[in-house]
Amino acid sequence: MKGAGKKINKNLLLLLLGRMVSDTGTGIQMVIIPLYIIDVGGSSATVGLFSFLCLMPTLLVYPFAGVLGDRLNRKRIMITTDLASALVILILAVISHNGSMSLTVMLLVQVIVSILYGFFDPATKGMLPQLVSKDELTQANSILASLRTLAGVISPVLGAALYTNLGVSALFFLNGISFLISGSCSLFIRYKHWDREQVSGETRFLAELSEGVKFILNNLSIRRFCTFFLIIYAMIQPLFTVVLPLFFRNSLKYSDTQYGYLQMAMILGALFGSILVGLLFSKEKVIKSLITGCSMQMVMLTAFYALLLPGSISLLGNDTILYFSLLAGVLCLLSLAIMFINVPVQTFIQKATPDAYMSRVFSIVGMISKGGMPFGALLYGIILSKIQLHWVLLGVLLLMLLISVLFSRGLLKTSELN
Repeated sequence: MKGAGKKINKNLLLLLLGRMVSDTGTGIQMVIIPLYIIDVGGSSATVGLFSFLCLMPTLLVYPFAGVLGDRLNRKRIMITTDLASALVILILAVISHNGSMSLTVMLLVQVIVSILYGFFDPATKGMLPQLVSKDELTQANSILASLRTLAGVISPVLGAALYTNLGVSALFFLNGISFLISGSCSLFIRYKHWDREQVSGETRFLAELSEGVKFILNNLSIRRFCTFFLIIYAMIQPLFTVVLPLFFRNSLKYSDTQYGYLQMAMILGALFGSILVGLLFSKEKVIKSLITGCSMQMVMLTAFYALLLPGSISLLGNDTILYFSLLAGVLCLLSLAIMFINVPVQTFIQKATPDAYMSRVFSIVGMISKGGMPFGALLYGIILSKIQLHWVLLGVLLLMLLISVLFSRGLLKTSELN
């Protein structure tokens, strides 16, 4: 049901509230579990395995989830996956409370929850364009991204307090309740599912998946976005997850609390970026936000590289307020720039994709774009063990500059974006 005029769109509010609550609960668990694994004697390999299991099952089920999201009622998919996630996490909370917790059980639950999210996410993205008008899509995506980022700000603080005072069982219980609330919100969304003529069987299922792939391949802009995001996630995301922790531990002399502040700066940058996209570009063409984001991204990558040079550390000091402030500012603006690219791309794909293909397209796009993250992190880890950090970053900077120029030139020549 689409909002009209200035009337409150209750369906959109319910969707946003459900996502905000479940993202906060999930964020609390994702932030604290690595600490819990270490506290109970787990190794760094176990922490890495947990991080891997948070993402890979989702990516593997994305294509199948996309087909189901276009075949079945998206609202029912969202409710079912939320309630199933709530059930398994609450069972984990009971097991933990009774003292029967093991890392194997916890990792198994993470696999189940990750698979369920893989079905939930394409259904949500497919439903959003049916809840708002096309003119409101950029703003709606901006608000959704802002709330998800806000959940990322709240989660570390709330999670640390709960874990310290109440233990890990309280985290599982809270996360389970958050999924129940999210499912309840979805239950009250007014949504009309249009049945399509379907042919059952494995052959038809693969044919529908193939239709989604063909749609992406035949759309030049979406194809370019997939390629660009594959590179961004593979080359830039590991800067936050691999390069920054190594650099912080090996080259700087700040406390763990200050490392937390750097994480907060990145989250706030993403939050401000998602808000600004909605304010500045809600009525503009996609290309203006994309060019702004690409330009700012390259400036901030250059500044990040400059700050990590040995000469910069010697000049500014590796324990000074000035250096810390500059590093936090650059990370904040880099996250902001990425949101200037993410939000309008998602909006464009929603506008360009027929409803019958929506979930399939988003699931395939998500699998392609995010698929670079684990492999990018692995590649960074291998290269950094052999080559000094500043040389690696120089290579990344030059490669990203070339890719950004080619991508921007392609945007300017694409008629459907202008």
